[in-house]
Amino acid sequence: MTLLDSDVWSKKLFGDGWRDAGREQPVTEPATGAHLGTVGLATAEDAGRAAARAAEAQRAWAATPPQARAAVLRRAGELFTEHAAEIEDWLVREAGSVRAKAASEVRLALGECFECAALPTHPQGEVLTSEDPRWSFARRRPAGVVSVIAPFNFPLILGLRSVAPALALGNAVLLKPDPRTAVSGGVVIARVFEEAGLPPGVLHLLPGDGSVGQAVVEAPEVRVVSFTGSTPVGRAIGERAGRLLKRAHLELGGNNALVVLPGADVRKAASAGAFGSYLHQGQICMTTGRHIVHESLLDEYTAALAEKARALPVGDPAREDVALGPIIDRRQLERVHGIVTESVAAGATLAAGGEIVGAGYRATVLTGVTTDMPAWREEIFGPVAPVIGFGTPEEAARIVNDCEYGLSVGILGDVGTAMRLADRIDSGKVHINEQTVSDEPNAPFGGVKASGTGSRFGGAAANVEAFTETQWVTVRPDIAEYPF
Repeated sequence: MTLLDSDVWSKKLFGDGWRDAGREQPVTEPATGAHLGTVGLATAEDAGRAAARAAEAQRAWAATPPQARAAVLRRAGELFTEHAAEIEDWLVREAGSVRAKAASEVRLALGECFECAALPTHPQGEVLTSEDPRWSFARRRPAGVVSVIAPFNFPLILGLRSVAPALALGNAVLLKPDPRTAVSGGVVIARVFEEAGLPPGVLHLLPGDGSVGQAVVEAPEVRVVSFTGSTPVGRAIGERAGRLLKRAHLELGGNNALVVLPGADVRKAASAGAFGSYLHQGQICMTTGRHIVHESLLDEYTAALAEKARALPVGDPAREDVALGPIIDRRQLERVHGIVTESVAAGATLAAGGEIVGAGYRATVLTGVTTDMPAWREEIFGPVAPVIGFGTPEEAARIVNDCEYGLSVGILGDVGTAMRLADRIDSGKVHINEQTVSDEPNAPFGGVKASGTGSRFGGAAANVEAFTETQWVTVRPDIAEYPF
């Protein structure tokens, strides 16, 4: 039996093993519309029952010796390695990933597990000084039950990067993947941890609609919500969690800038820009959505980027050697095309692309762009590269910051100039002489402004802060004397 044998998970939910779901949904290949299987869908009532069971199971899991929890995480990493080809196939067919992107996502997943395997034995507190004759220390304890709501674009890693550290630190987890990628973003994670030896009841898989999302936020047992997705939905989740005095870690949208400085190598810069804008059809929160190029290089860079775009084939990544696969669904495909056509109508020029190809969209370059056009102002979530010029570093900084988002910025060219520019930029990440898309399990990840609530993912410090609570403890050798 393979890891993802449909006899195990088809039409089922996961918690205390697999059980029949009351509802179901077909799994559809976005490139062709082909039927890939059937997943079980949760209801709000399922989420409530799962939260209660998770709270019960969490106590025993938190009491499990650290090395035993670490062993589950290590085994999960090994399973991602052993079943990489099978998992990659699902990422290609269900999520529309090209093969290289799918392989990269699995590598990130196994790296996340191995990185998080160190968390159970990581220092979990500090000794404090005290004016009284006592020992005083602060210790970190599991938050309890954590809800993870994950998106469709990198469904495996964007769910796992919260699931793995939360479990490693002794929490139970309710995982709600996007229903469009419920296998690669949900079933895969559930099956890996099931096979890795995670006790029953500690992880629950709850694919479903907005009512399920609301339920996993509002369940009284849930203390932390980790959401990755759009800014409008993140705002609603943050407001709801705030009213309930729950912590919400929000990793939201981005309209990320790539700045090309005077003197930069145009060939290399255009390659970086193409990768940043067109990887996974631009369906990444870190996608390069704005190309800000020094006026001395503007024409040359635009021509080189357009040449790159025209050379990128679009098609079915499961059956063809393509650079761009399908957009996740028809609604999003039409939204991407609508933004492009509206910007062209407002005066922008198509240097490349601008066409729907089956279920995909050609890599697109827009010139003559102004900062009030939708292709510049909006997070497109498609393979579109608007290009604009600048004259001075001060102007570049102003253009970069004139955006509601603040997730990732790339700066290409002279390092000294780039460093000075970076000091003026409002962004959760800055990559000098790299494009905007980058992620590592041991690095803090997150954005500012409308891109979220800061770096709450990646690295021991961020993970411990995100998924534990601080408790102050004091100890005296004898009962203290009091004046009453």
